[in-house]
Amino acid sequence: MTGAAPLLQVDGLQAFYGDAQALFGVALTVSEGEFVTMLGRNGMGKTTTVRAITGILPPGAGQIRFGGQDITRLPSHQIARLGIGLVPEQRQVFPNLTVYENLVATAHNRLGHKQPWTLERVVQLFPRLKERAGNLGANLSGGEQQMLAIGRALMTNPRLLVLDEATEGLAPLVRAEIWHCLESLRETGLSVLVIDKNIGPLLRLADTHCVLEKGRTVWTGSSAALLDARHELKESLGV
Repeated sequence: MTGAAPLLQVDGLQAFYGDAQALFGVALTVSEGEFVTMLGRNGMGKTTTVRAITGILPPGAGQIRFGGQDITRLPSHQIARLGIGLVPEQRQVFPNLTVYENLVATAHNRLGHKQPWTLERVVQLFPRLKERAGNLGANLSGGEQQMLAIGRALMTNPRLLVLDEATEGLAPLVRAEIWHCLESLRETGLSVLVIDKNIGPLLRLADTHCVLEKGRTVWTGSSAALLDARHELKESLGV
């Protein structure tokens, strides 16, 4: 991962909701094959950063580069086509489509991956989705909806998978299944950017952690460095 330009590079990112400024200078990088987290208390700008990266919220200032291309002003559908797959907060599965229909609705391999994510690969990763293939999205449990949201993002065959609140509100057993899935994805070499409050599993999985406070990046480092700095970052992390 050394020597090459990062897959995702965010510099000096600012963002606004109307007249209210939400981001004041976020910096973040994700290299090819790297697992990166965004950490911080609620309301510190993590979801806003994801919304800016994916084009849902136009940045007010700063630069976002993906795969060497400036995507700062691109609309969300163009950013998705470049290879950023989003698992949004609150999942947002299509409630009136079946599990199968949710998975195939946005499926493509525009980037020509030699081993693309297919329906068969997704249900191997999440066998419960195969069992529930004919059920409507609205009739799934929260954990099943999260599995479906991850599977739907993988079916776009992204270069970078972004998960906003990966395990929020899920039962412990389901959370463990999601973490196991993310570990499997990490082993495939997929680049991953995760927001979550469960720091324990992230310390084991992630290469790099980025801590946000009041819309700014206040700390970046490895899992070992985060363990060493947890006392000084206690207020920022909300732990």
